[in-house]
Amino acid sequence: MPIKILADSACDLPLDFYSESNVTLIPLKVHVNGQEYEDVKTIDPKTVYDAIRNGSVPKTSQASPLLFEQIFTNMAENNEVGIYIAFSSQLSGTYSTAVMILDQVKEKYPNFDLTIIDTKCASLGQGLIVMEAARLSSKNVPKEEILKDVIFRSQHMEHLFTVEDLDYLAKGGRVSKASAFLGGLLNIKPVLNVEDGKLVPIEKIRGKKKVLRRLIELMKERGSDIQEQVVGISHADNEETALEMKSMIEEELHPKAVYISSIGSAIGSHTGAGTISIFFLNQLPKKME
Repeated sequence: MPIKILADSACDLPLDFYSESNVTLIPLKVHVNGQEYEDVKTIDPKTVYDAIRNGSVPKTSQASPLLFEQIFTNMAENNEVGIYIAFSSQLSGTYSTAVMILDQVKEKYPNFDLTIIDTKCASLGQGLIVMEAARLSSKNVPKEEILKDVIFRSQHMEHLFTVEDLDYLAKGGRVSKASAFLGGLLNIKPVLNVEDGKLVPIEKIRGKKKVLRRLIELMKERGSDIQEQVVGISHADNEETALEMKSMIEEELHPKAVYISSIGSAIGSHTGAGTISIFFLNQLPKKME
């Protein structure tokens, strides 16, 4: 039986991916204008971005403990073996909740074989890891080998992104207010990355063209064997810039493929509209398939 892969919606993969790849979706919660939604399942990201543009401040909350209990118990009863590839514990309580519920379920089903990995990744950085794990599972690769790949990619996944306004991240506590420097002033664009699962601003660039060029420069500096990789681009209601970024990457770095996704409602509630992110590995794992 193939290894069961689970992923939360913070990986910013589209809904049809889960059914097509036999991956179990664990949605985070999104709260907009007094209504609660399940990320990916019952809310479209554009709803969040339009609400933000209209002055709303969406909130998010971690995945449901009850849902974890239901999924884990069902897997245990069916003797399924699984890997849950989780959103960074530095950005959400979802990982910690999953670990707590797993401990509870194992009290009743001590032989239940599920491993939960804190990727310290977010958005399509996490999503690329999920995609590869699902591919390996479909090839009936043993759990231990899939785990090695997941852990390796989690440790070597680069996240580079720019946002229209750092205030959204500051309001949600994702970056410190001191770091929310010059957000929308004078066309200054911040460049951020992820270090040990946390969002860290690294530079300020003036102007959209220059910030995209800088993202490419950083990718060249940090990436390894890009031509052997699937590179990820995620965007917050900004497909035009994502396609521009894709063309630049293909022209200069010739990756094996470029995968574009929309930043989902949960992540997008904190980034705001306009965000562009790129994801790639700074070291390649050994090939298994």
